[in-house]
Amino acid sequence: MSIVSCHVSMSLDGFVAGPDQSAKNPVGVGGMRLYQWVFASKAWHEHQGRQGGEQTVDCQVIEEVLDGVGAYIMGRHMFGGGEGPWDESWHGWWGEEPAFRAPVFVLTHYPREPLEMRGGTTFTFVTEGIEAALEQARRAAGGQAVSIAGGAETVRQFLAAGMLDELYVHLVPIVLGAGERLLLDVGDPTLELVKVVPSPKVTHIKYRIVH
Repeated sequence: MSIVSCHVSMSLDGFVAGPDQSAKNPVGVGGMRLYQWVFASKAWHEHQGRQGGEQTVDCQVIEEVLDGVGAYIMGRHMFGGGEGPWDESWHGWWGEEPAFRAPVFVLTHYPREPLEMRGGTTFTFVTEGIEAALEQARRAAGGQAVSIAGGAETVRQFLAAGMLDELYVHLVPIVLGAGERLLLDVGDPTLELVKVVPSPKVTHIKYRIVH
């Protein structure tokens, strides 16, 4: 059966997005600082089909978290497009060729037809909850891993329900002070440390979740 994994950048004070999230600022004030280590890496440039970037230990981590993922799950807020019934002109934050390059299942209360994008990404909108989304994602992944892409509320739902197998936290040495917390109301899961990978910009901490 496909493992269910999640990797997420988090500030030292536990936030995975800054305050005052909006359509113009989807990860909140200061939130983009959580991802500068990704954008600077050679591995991310290559994943986007571009040249450039730095060859660091962070590249090995990026390659690890991208390798073997057959499908993704995300929440409505991460996909964006506002609240309520869909504005079907909204195709996500990522342009016409999103970097997922795999099936993506979007949790929502409002039905919408699947959205096929360039590069192999298809967004499928699931209204029946996290169990249905995981069932569909596992089927689409064909034995490969299913990655919970976010946002924080979606990750918390899977963690609280005991449906997450691995959590890879990329701990960025910044303090946001407010925003969206990751580990809030998730029960009392048992996390076993798998490894710690330090780098100058971020500390990567991988946990196995014991069920």
